[in-house]
Amino acid sequence: MEKDITHKSGYAAIIGKPNAGKSTLMNRILGSKISITTHKEQTTRHQVLGIYSKDDLQVIFLDTPGVISPRYELQKAMMRLVDRARRDADVILFIVDITDARIPGRLLNVFKSIQKPIILIINKIDRVSEEEYRQVSERLNSTYRFDETHFISALNGEGIDELLSTVKKQLPEGPAYYPKDMLSEQPVRFFVAELIREQLYLQFHQELPYSCTVEVIQYEERKDLDYINADIIVNRKSQKGMLIGKGGKAIKKLGTSARATIEAFIDKKAYLDLHVKVREKWRDDPVMVHSFVY
Repeated sequence: MEKDITHKSGYAAIIGKPNAGKSTLMNRILGSKISITTHKEQTTRHQVLGIYSKDDLQVIFLDTPGVISPRYELQKAMMRLVDRARRDADVILFIVDITDARIPGRLLNVFKSIQKPIILIINKIDRVSEEEYRQVSERLNSTYRFDETHFISALNGEGIDELLSTVKKQLPEGPAYYPKDMLSEQPVRFFVAELIREQLYLQFHQELPYSCTVEVIQYEERKDLDYINADIIVNRKSQKGMLIGKGGKAIKKLGTSARATIEAFIDKKAYLDLHVKVREKWRDDPVMVHSFVY
């Protein structure tokens, strides 16, 4: 009779400053684009759940918004997601960018108050020498004694296998929470909205992407293609014209790029019907922020 394989399962919260590489790390581990990524800060607004499964392991990764000092209701809601992920997690993965390796005071206080394993992940080591990233490790570990430290490049995959071995070691024994073939529990329409929002960050500048959110009004799977009707919500009336552009050129370009990324994600043709709606100061309104699932 074969000996039963011990199965481990649990939650790992990925926490860090904006642009530290949280979403890139989760996408790399899962081998699939679950979290949107851009070069701009605060791209991640939701807690995105990614499920990593092996025969003897299931890790539910929680990708969280970058830790900031919130200025308006939307950002406050984003920081509540970070706090919730920290409470839910069995292990915390604190990721820092090697070029901006600091521990925010808010997080340092949190680390000192919780009794959970905290793994320091120093990312983007492909940009510096080994001597440099080991010096950063010494400095950060002198500020807070982390349970373990890992050096990775989320972009090229260096150090990921070793990190996963450490995460597995820190998780309790238990059954899988989800079917082994699942990558996330969020519905397709969630990812569609995120892919549209990703294009807003890539194609528009300054404050505009931060003032927008996306709401999928209708998602209908048809035989030949999927029909998607979505609203882009803006914070001020003046932003509507900027988003549409002269003769509708800007919104058309946005729609073309978003549709291409959506089709790649769903592996099927899609028809994307985009509209721009004004919801004055929605970012400051707790009711509207909540209604947009933050």
